[in-house]
Amino acid sequence: MRKLFKAIRKPGVIIKRIYHILFNLVGFLPKRENLIIFESFLGKQYSDNPRAIYEYLRDHHTEYDLLWSIDKRYKQTFEELNIPTINRLSIKWLFVMPRAHYWVINSRMPYWIRKPNHTVYLQTWHGTPLKKLAGDMEEVHMPGTTTEVYKNSFFKEARNWDYLISPNPYSTTIFERAFKYERKKILETGYPRNDFLINYNTKEYINQMKETLGIPKDKKVILYAPTWRDNEYYAIGKYKFTLNIDFDQLKRSLGEEYVILLRLHYLIANKIDVSTYKDFVFDFSAHDDIRELYIISDLLITDYSSVFFDYLCLKRPIIFYTYDIDTYRDKLRGFYFDFERDAPGPLVKTTDKLIEAIKKVDLASAAPSETLLRFHKKYCHLENGFSTEKVVKSVFLERATE
Repeated sequence: MRKLFKAIRKPGVIIKRIYHILFNLVGFLPKRENLIIFESFLGKQYSDNPRAIYEYLRDHHTEYDLLWSIDKRYKQTFEELNIPTINRLSIKWLFVMPRAHYWVINSRMPYWIRKPNHTVYLQTWHGTPLKKLAGDMEEVHMPGTTTEVYKNSFFKEARNWDYLISPNPYSTTIFERAFKYERKKILETGYPRNDFLINYNTKEYINQMKETLGIPKDKKVILYAPTWRDNEYYAIGKYKFTLNIDFDQLKRSLGEEYVILLRLHYLIANKIDVSTYKDFVFDFSAHDDIRELYIISDLLITDYSSVFFDYLCLKRPIIFYTYDIDTYRDKLRGFYFDFERDAPGPLVKTTDKLIEAIKKVDLASAAPSETLLRFHKKYCHLENGFSTEKVVKSVFLERATE
C-alpha cells in the first residue's frame, strides 16, 4: 500500500508503467515481416553503423520497409534527406516499434523495454573500447545510478540483443566479458560505418566535401574530437564539457596554415562559443555524421574517445590531448591497455606541448609511423570496405532463407 501511495504522488511513474505495459502488450501482436527500425545515438543522429546498414538495404533490398526512430528535436536533418521517421517514445512509436521484425540500434534502449520474441535486435555498438565498459568498470560515476544498478541494467539490456557487431578480435573478447554476451552471437565483421572511409577516401571527394562544408581548401585541417567525462554533468544523460585548450594560442601559432574542426560528443549538452575564432575554428558538433569530418581532416586530436580507432583506417596522424589523464585513468574509467606507453601518437597535457606536437607532424610524408601501422594491423584489419555487406548477409539474408 505504501508503494501505491508513493506512485500516486509521482504521476510520471504511473505513466511510465502504463507505457511499459502497453509496449509489452503490443509486442504480442503479429510482427510486420519486412519492417526494420533504425536508431542512432538515442535518435539524435543520422549516422554511424545504423546509417551504413540502412543505406545498403535502401540501395540493394527494396523489399524492406525502413524507418528511423528519432528524437523529434533533430527531425530537420531527416526531413531534408527525405528519410522516413517516427518520433522516439511517442504514442505512434509505441504501436510500431514492438511489431517490427528488426531493430538496428547503436546504443542502449530504455531499461524498461522488453524486446518482443519475434523481433531480431541487431546491436551495432559504437566503438572499439579503450576505456573500460559495463562489467569491467570498477566504479560508476554517472548521475542517477549506482555501480550495481548500472551494471545490472546493462546486462539485462544485452540479453535482448540477438546479434552484436564487433570491429575486431580485441573488441570481441572485451564485449563477451564486459557485456556478459555470448561469443557465438557476435558478428566479427569490422564496422559498417568504416566502409565509407575505405570507399570514399579520394581527393575528388575530399575537395567536394570541403566545399559543401565551407572549409578552406588551402588550409590543413585538424579535427578535435574529445569525449565526455562521467563525473561532469548537468543531469542524467546531459554532460558538460570544459574546453581545456587555448584556441587563442593555437590561432596565433597555427592560424596561417591550419583550421580546426570542433566535434563534441553527442552526450555533451553545453555549447562551446567559438565565434571569436572565425575562419580558424569551425564548430561541427551538430553535424550528423563524423565520417565526413574524418575524411577531410589531415590530423586528429582526441583524448580517450574511440574515434581514434576509426580514424586509424585512414592511416593519418593522431595526437592525444590528455590534460586529465591521471584522473581519467585512475578514478573515472581506466583503460584496457597501457595507453601512455602504446598509444599510436604522442600524449600531451598542455596547449604549448600540443602546438609543439602539431608542428612536428610531417603531413607531406605519405608514410605512417610504425606504431600507427602496428595499431592499424591489430584493430583495422577487417575494415576492407565490405563490412556492411557481411552484416546484412548474416542478419537479414541468411535469416530470410531459414
